[in-house]
Amino acid sequence: MSGVKTVRVELAERAYDILIGEGLLARVGDLVRPLMKAGRDHVFVVADETVAKLHLETLSAGLNAAGINFRTTHVPSGEKSKSFEQLDHVLGDLIEHGAERDDLILAFGGGVVGDLTGLAAGLLKRGARFVQIPTTLLAQVDSSVGGKTAINSRAGKNMVGLFHQPVLVLADLDVLDTLPARERHAGLAEIAKYALIDDTAFFDFLETNAAALTGGDKAALAEAVRVSCASKARIVAIDETEQAERALLNLGHTFGHALERANEYRPSLLHGEGVGAGMAMALRYSVKLGVCPGQDAVRAERLLNALGLATRIRDLGGGPYEPEELLAHMAHDKKARNGRLTLILARGIGQAYIQRDADLDPLRQFLVSEAKDG
Repeated sequence: MSGVKTVRVELAERAYDILIGEGLLARVGDLVRPLMKAGRDHVFVVADETVAKLHLETLSAGLNAAGINFRTTHVPSGEKSKSFEQLDHVLGDLIEHGAERDDLILAFGGGVVGDLTGLAAGLLKRGARFVQIPTTLLAQVDSSVGGKTAINSRAGKNMVGLFHQPVLVLADLDVLDTLPARERHAGLAEIAKYALIDDTAFFDFLETNAAALTGGDKAALAEAVRVSCASKARIVAIDETEQAERALLNLGHTFGHALERANEYRPSLLHGEGVGAGMAMALRYSVKLGVCPGQDAVRAERLLNALGLATRIRDLGGGPYEPEELLAHMAHDKKARNGRLTLILARGIGQAYIQRDADLDPLRQFLVSEAKDG
């Protein structure tokens, strides 16, 4: 397709494409029709309520143009929808209206709806197929790719879930036109993550194009989304279920998830904002441990600031963010093993690494200093 970038996620018989471009919603029927089983003329849509108001008409027209009927289940916007209550609502609605394993379920929304729908699809009659149609920048470059699905529980973020790969990802850049600037900046945090993990050339690109990216320039966004998805696809193909290298994709997330939970997942701190601050904290902690040059941490922090992200606790919305509470939340992170904490740190820009069995004493001291300094 002209103007559409394609990234392949290589997972043998479960491989799938990520399509990145403009006008994909208008062509959605033609894009999903080849994935539908013979004799099927319908799909099921699980849609974020806010996204539905803005874009469901375009999705509907795209499906109708290909002769595809659909039924929509609406989910409230926000992190609180990643819950047992909404999982029950989505599954109940799908089952009540006759969804079968051979049907396609379309996840239409940001990361919350994508995670929730993917989990519901994985559980429905022991596994139904689904398509990710991410409508936020963060979801397009991160949560829609790789098959990690989950809801939150009282024990923490993403504690209840499974690996269930989509059969297609459609990243339509046009839907980003209605994305608030704050949401776009939150998505840029996940884009910066791929550069900080192992791609110094991409880091240079982001530095050069920070203003264009924060301003919503389509060409810059298309390239940033393509590189990010290709990076994640490569890592997922090597380590699908996060036994080793895939853990690098959590750079900033152990700190970020602790910040989110301390804020009780309120909208005053978006996921990407927590990750942005978390990555800066991870690099500053790496400096404190003597493994990362100070100038690299400063340069990373400057990039994150240029992408519209706060990198100091004092500048984050919500709170309070108390050191002991943050440490307790980090200790319950899903990457912890046998009561020992795993951190993703960095030896420099583009040199992330996994630190297993992290010592909690220097981490506690670091969090105390972070609280004092900002």
